[in-house]
Formats: sequence, structure tokens, C-alpha cells
Amino acid sequence: MKFSLTAEQQELVEKARTFTKEWVAPNAVKYDRSGEFPRDVCQEAFNQGFMNPAIPKKYGGVEESVLDTCLALEEICTGCSGIGTAIDANGLSQYPVIFAGNDYQKKKFLEPMTQELMFSAYCVTEPEAGSDVSRIKTTAKKIGNDYVINGVKWWITGGSVASWYFVLAKVDDKATGFIVPADTAGIIRGVKEQNLGQHASNTIRITFEDVKVPQEYRLGEEGDGFKIAMKTFDHTRPGIASGANGITKAALNIGLTYAKGRRTFDKKLISYQGISFKLAEMMTKLDAARYMTYLAADLFDQGEDNSRQAAQAKWYAAEVAMWSAVECCQILGGYGYTNEMPAEKLLRDAKIYQIYEGASEIQKMIIVAKLMRTREVH
Repeated sequence: MKFSLTAEQQELVEKARTFTKEWVAPNAVKYDRSGEFPRDVCQEAFNQGFMNPAIPKKYGGVEESVLDTCLALEEICTGCSGIGTAIDANGLSQYPVIFAGNDYQKKKFLEPMTQELMFSAYCVTEPEAGSDVSRIKTTAKKIGNDYVINGVKWWITGGSVASWYFVLAKVDDKATGFIVPADTAGIIRGVKEQNLGQHASNTIRITFEDVKVPQEYRLGEEGDGFKIAMKTFDHTRPGIASGANGITKAALNIGLTYAKGRRTFDKKLISYQGISFKLAEMMTKLDAARYMTYLAADLFDQGEDNSRQAAQAKWYAAEVAMWSAVECCQILGGYGYTNEMPAEKLLRDAKIYQIYEGASEIQKMIIVAKLMRTREVH
């Protein structure tokens, strides 16, 4: 059991840290306030190899491990988790193709994404089906050699910039996955949602009205959709946890810098236990969240079942990020409640980690479900 990074991993972290200092952090406020999609930052991320890390080498990708992706993503989200989500979101829609796609599908939809900056989006969530994927109402009716899709998908990250979508729809009540090009007739893209945080991340609703998709764009067999979606979450939840860890690290650095510089009653703020203990807890919880994240990622990389560990990492890291953002605001006092300091942005950005890719309550349900099949914990 090793707790240190390899030389290659440390080099990756340093590269991501430099990219964040030069491109992400300087643009965080700009895109948070404008709500524009950070295409220029994504282009530089693509140029430097931070986009599409999971695409197999056979199709032009680098086939990076989940653990390595997590290391880079934590650094990027320390600068801005909204921009980090814009950079990382492709992975959520790409993995169903990596996991369940055939050679034709991978070559057609994954390979071009390694040649130029492109985006894809994961279309599963609906107005009445979020964490409960089984409640999706979008349908796909088989007509000849095509499927005709009808339904509405909501809160779709990267929806308006995507070139194609992974869409989960029911074929005769069987959840089935499809690759759907974004320029297909019948797709209606809504306006950008006005979310609480992560304003740089493009989120919209998408309506499918008699959208015709050829049979060769179906992923796996009819009824494989739920299995594909769940396996995708095992792959992506460690990355979500890493994004949350980035917020925690940013909160710690902001709080630490302010507490070391601010003086009250002729003493530095950090000299008061009420403040210093917050920072001590923040550091300890960050380390715990990191190790849970790294374990979940490493298990996936080793081909082992990581469902419980991925759920634990995602849930705990999200809770720590939210708590740390609140405590950072408290340390800064009045400054923590204004947009003069970045603490309030961390607070807004952190909340989504407790919700997307399965709310915290869903992660606990996954953990308990695993425990129910365990005779004894060792």
C-alpha cells in the first residue's frame, strides 16, 4: 500500500496546477458573472491534453487512468469548479460509448473528439426522473431499422455545445442507451438554466420530438441502458469527488491566507482556537476525502467493483466541500458574504456536488445496499 504519487503523477499534478494558475483561476470571476461558456479555456485544456482523458489509445486518446484524471481535476476545480465541469463533462457521455459501444461507434463518435475541440452530453435526467433513473418517460419506438425518440431531458450539462448526446430512453419499457447526433431533426435545445452556481457550466433542457436514430446508434442491446448508466457512474463519481475536493482545497487556502493576515484585538485571527480549529478540521477532512477518492479510482482502474467506494467518496467529498465553503465564509466574516472575495462563489458552486450524479441520499442508499449483502465488515 503506497500513499505517495509516482514521478509521472506528480508531473501531471504540477502541469494541471500551472494550467489552473494561468487559465482557470484568472477567468473564474469572468465566466461566473457572465454565464458564458468558457470555450477559450476548454480549447487550451484540449491543447494541453486535459480533455477526453478516458478515450482509448486505439481511437486516438491517451486512455488515462481514473486516478490520474482525479489528480488533474482536483487542481483544475481548485481554480473554478464551473470551468472544471465544462472541461470534464465529456467524460460522462463518452464512457457509455467506451463501455458498451462497438468499434464502429467508437471510431465515429470518439475518435473525432481527439482531433479537435468537441463536446458531448449525457441525457438521462428528466423533470420527474433524476436520481431515480427508472422513472424516465422518454421513449424510443422501433420503426423498421430506426428508433424514434420522444421526451424531455432536463439539466443537461453541456447540452447547447454538444455535437452528440448519450440518451437513455425506454423501448417497450426497457431502458436503452442511444448515441444521438445533436443536429438530428426534431431536437429542440432550450435556453441556459440560471443555476445557483457553476455558471460557467452550460446547462439546458432538451426536447426530442420524433427524433429518428438509426439502429446502429443503439448502445448494446435493448434493456442494457440501466447497466450502462450505473457502470458510467462508477467511472465518473471519483472525478466528481475530486471536483469537490478542489473546492475544499480552495476554501482552505482562502481561509488560511485570511486568518494568517487578519488581526483582531491585537492578535492574528489564526491564533484563536475558534478559527484555527476550523482550519485543522478542514485539512483533516480534505485528506480523508482525498484518500477515499483515490481508493475508489484505483479500484476501478484495477477492474474491481468500486460501487460502494465511489458512492462513499462522492457523498463524503461533497459534504466536506459544502461544509468547508460555509466555514470559509465564516472565517472571512463580512467579506465572506460579498463577491469581493471568492468565498461566496465556493459556497454557490459546492452545493451541486451534493445533488448531481446522484444526490447524497442516493449514495447512502448504495452503501447500505452493499452492506445488506455483506455478512460481516472486516
